[in-house]
Amino acid sequence: MNDRHLRLLAAALLLAALVWAGIEHERFSAENVQTWMDAAGWLAPFAFVLLYALATVLFLPGSVLTLLGGALFGPVLGTAVNLTGATLGATLAFLVARYLGGDWVARRAGGMARRVLEGVEAEGWRFVAFVRLVPLFPFNLLNYALGLTRIPLGHYVLASLLAMAPAAVAYTYLGYLGREAASGAEGLAGKVMTALALLAVAAFLPRLVARLREGPTLTVEALRDALAEDRLALLLDVRSPEEFARAHLPEARNVPLEALKERLDELGPFIERPVAVICRTDRRSRRAALLLAEAGFADVRVVKGGMAAWQRRGWPVVRGAD
Repeated sequence: MNDRHLRLLAAALLLAALVWAGIEHERFSAENVQTWMDAAGWLAPFAFVLLYALATVLFLPGSVLTLLGGALFGPVLGTAVNLTGATLGATLAFLVARYLGGDWVARRAGGMARRVLEGVEAEGWRFVAFVRLVPLFPFNLLNYALGLTRIPLGHYVLASLLAMAPAAVAYTYLGYLGREAASGAEGLAGKVMTALALLAVAAFLPRLVARLREGPTLTVEALRDALAEDRLALLLDVRSPEEFARAHLPEARNVPLEALKERLDELGPFIERPVAVICRTDRRSRRAALLLAEAGFADVRVVKGGMAAWQRRGWPVVRGAD
């Protein structure tokens, strides 16, 4: 049996396992898992790690298992088993995708898809950490998608482990708190405050990372100087066509935020060149800059204050019909 046949067999087995998991997902209920762990005795932490990894590979929701890990094993051991299981499962899915489709994607990807892959691969562990902390894509699907890139396995595993840790700590503790509340344990108020603090940190970190990932901003004064000195390859205006028609900078190119994903290919020539993004203020600009950064654009800056700040200074614009 040659390698191609082995890959086809592996793909068929994976598909069958996914179908089975979808049909029999109720087998992985909290009650059943607790029964299995009770039966495992002192091997329960190891069994839970394997179960968590299997659930990750088979697209079963990990949130219930994370809470259950905290309830069964407490905040410290529970965090360890949850994080180990999630990392192991993510690694297995990554390797499966790389074995089954990595070479095919590398050969067939072209145009914008190739540039996106190259951008992701160039960032390596930084991209992995970013998408782990900022959940833009479903966790289980992301594991397989990243396996289709050429990100080094070691970078993927370490970045995943570290970036998933804050949420693992918070939700494991939440599961532990649920067990304590159900048993009427003492000191519940303090534990609730601890859980709220951990959840606040887990919720704040993605926002902080997303804001940092957007890259530097550009004041309207700096934008004016950059345009005068021809230091910008592209000034991208992401407002609606109607807003753009009313008033815009003569150097601007209009691609509405809502259409940006579909029109990334036409911006490909600017992927390695300086790009500034402008809108009415800077809310849509930040979302656009994040999208461009995910697509591999190397130098994207948000114009702080946007067109509103530019027009407050009385600087010239191209005006259309109101």
